[in-house]
Amino acid sequence: MTRGHVFIATSLDGFIARPDGRLDWLLSRGDPAEDHGYEAFIAGMDCIIMGRGTYDAVRSFPDWPYTLPVLVLSQQLAQQPVPENLQGKVTFAAHGPEQAMRHLADKGHRKAYVDGGQIVQSFLRAGLIDSLTITTAPVLIGQGRPLFGALPKDIPLRHKATRSFPSGLVQSTWAVA
Repeated sequence: MTRGHVFIATSLDGFIARPDGRLDWLLSRGDPAEDHGYEAFIAGMDCIIMGRGTYDAVRSFPDWPYTLPVLVLSQQLAQQPVPENLQGKVTFAAHGPEQAMRHLADKGHRKAYVDGGQIVQSFLRAGLIDSLTITTAPVLIGQGRPLFGALPKDIPLRHKATRSFPSGLVQSTWAVA
Protein backbone atom coordinates (compact mmCIF):
# COMPACT_ATOMS: atom_id res chain seq x y z
CA MET A 1 0.00 0.00 0.00
CA THR A 2 1.04 3.60 -0.49
CA ARG A 3 2.59 5.19 2.62
CA GLY A 4 2.40 8.82 3.71
CA HIS A 5 5.15 11.28 4.46
CA VAL A 6 4.70 14.75 5.95
CA PHE A 7 6.79 17.89 5.28
CA ILE A 8 5.24 20.89 7.00
CA ALA A 9 5.98 24.04 9.00
CA THR A 10 4.51 25.13 12.32
CA SER A 11 4.78 28.06 14.67
CA LEU A 12 6.59 27.27 17.91
CA ASP A 13 3.18 26.82 19.53
CA GLY A 14 2.19 24.17 16.97
CA PHE A 15 -0.04 26.00 14.48
CA ILE A 16 0.20 25.54 10.70
CA ALA A 17 -1.90 28.62 9.88
CA ARG A 18 -3.83 31.42 11.54
CA PRO A 19 -7.54 30.73 12.21
CA ASP A 20 -8.40 32.28 8.82
CA GLY A 21 -5.75 30.20 7.03
CA ARG A 22 -3.19 32.98 6.56
CA LEU A 23 0.51 32.08 6.60
CA ASP A 24 1.95 35.59 6.99
CA TRP A 25 3.75 34.57 10.20
CA LEU A 26 5.65 31.91 8.23
CA LEU A 27 6.25 33.82 5.02
CA SER A 28 7.96 36.61 6.97
CA ARG A 29 10.40 34.13 8.57
CA GLY A 30 13.43 32.51 7.11
CA ASP A 31 15.70 33.37 4.25
CA PRO A 32 14.43 32.41 0.78
CA ALA A 33 17.99 31.40 -0.11
CA GLU A 34 18.07 28.78 2.68
CA ASP A 35 17.63 25.22 1.50
CA HIS A 36 15.16 23.61 3.90
CA GLY A 37 15.17 20.33 1.99
CA TYR A 38 11.78 20.58 0.30
CA GLU A 39 13.12 19.89 -3.20
CA ALA A 40 14.97 16.79 -2.00
CA PHE A 41 11.90 15.63 -0.08
CA ILE A 42 9.48 16.08 -2.98
CA ALA A 43 11.91 14.36 -5.37
CA GLY A 44 11.42 11.20 -3.27
CA MET A 45 7.61 11.30 -3.52
CA ASP A 46 5.47 10.13 -6.41
CA CYS A 47 2.14 11.80 -5.53
CA ILE A 48 0.56 14.36 -3.21
CA ILE A 49 -2.55 14.12 -1.01
CA MET A 50 -4.19 17.26 0.35
CA GLY A 51 -7.49 18.43 1.72
CA ARG A 52 -9.82 21.16 0.58
CA GLY A 53 -8.22 23.89 2.71
CA THR A 54 -4.74 23.26 1.35
CA TYR A 55 -6.09 22.96 -2.20
CA ASP A 56 -7.88 26.32 -1.87
CA ALA A 57 -4.70 27.95 -0.52
CA VAL A 58 -2.56 26.53 -3.35
CA ARG A 59 -5.15 27.58 -5.97
CA SER A 60 -4.55 31.18 -4.88
CA PHE A 61 -0.93 31.00 -6.08
CA PRO A 62 -0.22 32.55 -9.49
CA ASP A 63 0.77 29.15 -10.92
CA TRP A 64 0.07 25.55 -9.95
CA PRO A 65 3.28 24.58 -8.10
CA TYR A 66 3.19 20.77 -8.42
CA THR A 67 4.43 18.45 -11.13
CA LEU A 68 3.40 15.32 -9.20
CA PRO A 69 -0.20 14.07 -9.42
CA VAL A 70 -2.38 15.52 -6.65
CA LEU A 71 -5.30 13.78 -4.95
CA VAL A 72 -7.60 16.27 -3.21
CA LEU A 73 -9.80 14.68 -0.56
CA SER A 74 -13.06 16.59 -0.27
CA GLN A 75 -16.71 15.56 -0.10
CA GLN A 76 -17.76 18.78 -1.85
CA LEU A 77 -15.12 18.84 -4.56
CA ALA A 78 -15.68 15.17 -5.37
CA GLN A 79 -19.08 16.27 -6.73
CA GLN A 80 -17.49 18.80 -9.10
CA PRO A 81 -15.35 18.55 -12.22
CA VAL A 82 -11.65 19.37 -11.96
CA PRO A 83 -10.96 22.84 -13.40
CA GLU A 84 -9.82 22.65 -16.99
CA ASN A 85 -6.33 24.02 -16.27
CA LEU A 86 -5.76 21.25 -13.68
CA GLN A 87 -7.10 18.27 -15.61
CA GLY A 88 -4.50 15.52 -15.68
CA LYS A 89 -2.80 17.08 -12.64
CA VAL A 90 -5.49 16.85 -9.96
CA THR A 91 -8.12 14.29 -8.96
CA PHE A 92 -10.96 15.02 -6.55
CA ALA A 93 -12.22 12.18 -4.35
CA ALA A 94 -14.37 11.65 -1.26
CA HIS A 95 -12.09 8.86 0.03
CA GLY A 96 -11.12 8.21 3.61
CA PRO A 97 -7.41 7.65 4.35
CA GLU A 98 -7.30 3.89 3.69
CA GLN A 99 -9.36 4.14 0.51
CA ALA A 100 -7.18 7.02 -0.72
CA MET A 101 -4.02 4.96 -0.20
CA ARG A 102 -5.54 1.96 -2.01
CA HIS A 103 -6.56 4.26 -4.88
CA LEU A 104 -3.00 5.58 -5.14
CA ALA A 105 -1.48 2.10 -4.84
CA ASP A 106 -3.71 0.94 -7.71
CA LYS A 107 -2.14 3.74 -9.78
CA GLY A 108 1.37 2.53 -8.89
CA HIS A 109 2.18 5.20 -6.31
CA ARG A 110 4.15 4.13 -3.23
CA LYS A 111 5.21 7.34 -1.44
CA ALA A 112 2.69 10.13 -0.91
CA TYR A 113 3.36 13.63 0.39
CA VAL A 114 0.48 14.18 2.82
CA ASP A 115 -0.26 17.89 3.30
CA GLY A 116 -2.80 19.84 5.33
CA GLY A 117 -3.65 19.78 9.02
CA GLN A 118 -6.86 17.76 9.01
CA ILE A 119 -5.54 15.36 6.37
CA VAL A 120 -2.29 14.79 8.31
CA GLN A 121 -4.33 14.18 11.48
CA SER A 122 -6.65 11.66 9.82
CA PHE A 123 -3.77 9.77 8.17
CA LEU A 124 -1.88 9.65 11.49
CA ARG A 125 -4.96 8.27 13.25
CA ALA A 126 -5.24 5.62 10.50
CA GLY A 127 -1.57 4.63 10.91
CA LEU A 128 -0.66 5.60 7.34
CA ILE A 129 2.18 8.06 8.00
CA ASP A 130 5.77 6.75 7.95
CA SER A 131 7.67 9.99 8.54
CA LEU A 132 7.18 13.59 9.63
CA THR A 133 9.52 16.45 8.79
CA ILE A 134 8.42 19.46 10.81
CA THR A 135 10.05 22.85 10.45
CA THR A 136 9.39 25.09 13.44
CA ALA A 137 9.38 28.86 12.97
CA PRO A 138 10.59 30.98 15.91
CA VAL A 139 7.26 32.71 16.48
CA LEU A 140 4.28 32.24 18.79
CA ILE A 141 0.98 33.12 17.12
CA GLY A 142 -1.32 32.20 20.03
CA GLN A 143 -4.11 30.62 18.05
CA GLY A 144 -4.71 29.01 14.71
CA ARG A 145 -5.05 25.71 12.95
CA PRO A 146 -3.12 23.05 14.87
CA LEU A 147 -0.98 20.45 13.16
CA PHE A 148 -1.95 17.77 15.65
CA GLY A 149 -5.33 16.98 17.12
CA ALA A 150 -6.86 14.35 19.34
CA LEU A 151 -5.51 10.83 18.89
CA PRO A 152 -7.09 7.54 19.99
CA LYS A 153 -3.71 6.38 21.31
CA ASP A 154 -0.10 7.50 21.57
CA ILE A 155 1.93 7.41 18.36
CA PRO A 156 5.56 6.65 19.22
CA LEU A 157 8.15 8.38 17.07
CA ARG A 158 11.85 7.76 16.48
CA HIS A 159 14.06 10.81 16.01
CA LYS A 160 16.01 10.76 12.75
CA ALA A 161 17.56 14.22 12.47
CA THR A 162 17.37 17.83 13.59
CA ARG A 163 18.99 20.81 11.99
CA SER A 164 18.82 24.53 12.55
CA PHE A 165 19.10 27.37 10.08
CA PRO A 166 20.62 30.85 10.43
CA SER A 167 17.11 32.32 10.04
CA GLY A 168 16.09 30.62 13.30
CA LEU A 169 14.02 27.85 11.73
CA VAL A 170 14.54 24.41 13.29
CA GLN A 171 13.67 21.24 11.38
CA SER A 172 13.23 17.78 12.87
CA THR A 173 12.50 14.54 11.06
CA TRP A 174 10.74 11.69 12.84
CA ALA A 175 9.95 8.14 11.79
CA VAL A 176 6.70 6.68 13.03
CA ALA A 177 7.85 3.73 15.15
